[in-house]
Amino acid sequence: MDEMECGAVAPAPTAPTVGWASGPLGAAQAADREIARQTALRARALAAFAATRPASADRQPGHPGAMSSERRASRPEVLADVSEWAAQELAIALSITTPAAEMQVSRALTLVHRLPGVLSALEAGSLHVGHLWPLLEKVAPIGAAAVRARLERDLLAWIAGRSVTTPAQLGSKIRRELLARNVRTAAQELKEALARRGVRCVPASVDGMAMLQALLTVPEAEALLDALGRYADALDDTDTEGPPRTRQQKMADCMLDLVLRPGETQLPTVQAQLTVVAPVAALVGGDQPGEVNDHPVPAEMVRALAKGLGLLPDDGSGDDSPSTPATAVPPAEFTVDPDDEVTGLVLAAADERWWAEVEARALRGEWGGEDDPPLDQLERYWAAEAEWMADWPDADDESFPRELGPDAAPGTGPDAAPDGAAQPMDGRAATATEPDTPWWALADRSVAEAGRSLLELDRRLAAARRAVERARLADLDDRDDWEQSPAGRVSAATDAISALAHASVGKRAALAELLDRTAGGGLADRPRIAVTDALTGALLVLTDARELRAAAVAGRGLGPPDASSTYRPGLKLDRFVRARDRRCRFPGCRRRVPLGGELDHRESWPDGATSAENLVGFCTGHHRGKHQAPGWCYELTAEGTLIITTPSGLTATTDPPPF
Repeated sequence: MDEMECGAVAPAPTAPTVGWASGPLGAAQAADREIARQTALRARALAAFAATRPASADRQPGHPGAMSSERRASRPEVLADVSEWAAQELAIALSITTPAAEMQVSRALTLVHRLPGVLSALEAGSLHVGHLWPLLEKVAPIGAAAVRARLERDLLAWIAGRSVTTPAQLGSKIRRELLARNVRTAAQELKEALARRGVRCVPASVDGMAMLQALLTVPEAEALLDALGRYADALDDTDTEGPPRTRQQKMADCMLDLVLRPGETQLPTVQAQLTVVAPVAALVGGDQPGEVNDHPVPAEMVRALAKGLGLLPDDGSGDDSPSTPATAVPPAEFTVDPDDEVTGLVLAAADERWWAEVEARALRGEWGGEDDPPLDQLERYWAAEAEWMADWPDADDESFPRELGPDAAPGTGPDAAPDGAAQPMDGRAATATEPDTPWWALADRSVAEAGRSLLELDRRLAAARRAVERARLADLDDRDDWEQSPAGRVSAATDAISALAHASVGKRAALAELLDRTAGGGLADRPRIAVTDALTGALLVLTDARELRAAAVAGRGLGPPDASSTYRPGLKLDRFVRARDRRCRFPGCRRRVPLGGELDHRESWPDGATSAENLVGFCTGHHRGKHQAPGWCYELTAEGTLIITTPSGLTATTDPPPF
């Protein structure tokens, strides 16, 4: 294996076709080329790693525990000679999931063995990472090596002859070339997609919501969508309470009804199973979140689900959620009609009195009330007024405009009203002006009006600031009230016992009834009490109300279930380990531990006991890898910490997820 294959060296990147920019933009160009170069180096390194993990080391088809034929058929063709355990080792090394690691190896092998020219162009900087996806998706699957190599060469030459080529332009060019050369890859792509058909649930961006994704053929997907639409169109929400549902909401409800409540069909009845983790504080009114099948959900959804299943009484009190802060309503303001002459005269007289009071208070040094602008601001207004007045010309100045001069007739000039009356100032009705009113008196009156407008603006701003402050204080008061309420005290409790102490008598009684309830109705099992470590959240005991009372009468403590004498754990032990681990304990894996199996003995039975300290939950794939992948080491501590060492010497640890 040479240095290029193991990813040690690569040629220096070439200059962009548009040239190197100066300054920060040039640095961004260099960084982009370095990213492309490192991507190529990683591809070569992963291909070299895959070569050290041959599939010949795996259990061959026909042997017990070997990869299933379905799993083998769903793997990309380039992974046929690679061990199925290589992806698990890469997942630990790169902190990614095992499917993502398998995809990384697949793309690396595709670049190295099927698109070598593209890999070299990536190293040289002629391509960037975004160009890879259309090449990997459309060019790499071509079966004929000569056709694939010729198309790869022509595409690289086309890119080199252009100054700018975006991934979208490259994808369009590839589609045209495939059609022109009559290269058919759709059949192979469809075959691979059919192998990936399935349904999965992924978390949505909002807690308490999830997306159900189904990968189907086009006819299946369109038929399903059309059927759901027809069911939705047949529903009538006109007589229901609340706002009518949208068509999309109806389709979602119809899908739930058809799958979970099929009605009269020839299919056998099935019962969906959900594991709901509801903290005591959430059930008695606090805001601690819960879980539904390991998905975090708000406390309100936990309570709604419990009430919907009949687990908690629906008293309609509406006190489960924090109170909404009251909206501060600003005081009503007195509005006037500016066109009313009497009102205008009253306001003008009031302004004159207010102005006189302002001057008197300022001279006495009493300025500074919360309704008044600062004194220095008022002094700036007066100084600006004096400066403006000093610039006005004298009455005998020949250059003074006649329309504003001392001989100007009342109601004339550019600001005159259409009917010749004096123009109202500041939106208020003005008093009649005598014909011999000097121009400087009019100017002084205009300045006074402008000053009053500014002061009125300051007064309104001060009132607005006080309203905002009142709203803030009201919000704090509401928050304080809620913190002192039962729901607030429950939410602030540091443990379940403290939360119960703050709960109302009715809520404690409802919780006790829930815990005493046996299986039946909509429950697959009676509710369990998870006793957890207050600091770490680790599961200590999984019990119920009856066992708690029995332990109290007998004066004994509680702990994990006793070990089973057989290979299969007993019901209590199986339930405890699954509740403790919840998902596969392999680092980075999010698959659930399958029901009815996959609880692995760290020390093989019968040398190792079937106990909580010796059992750990895996998904099927990682359980097989624990027993079959050569060179791996698994250790499990008494506290439940799993320590995994890979053949490359990497070490990863996982702990049970906290409650």
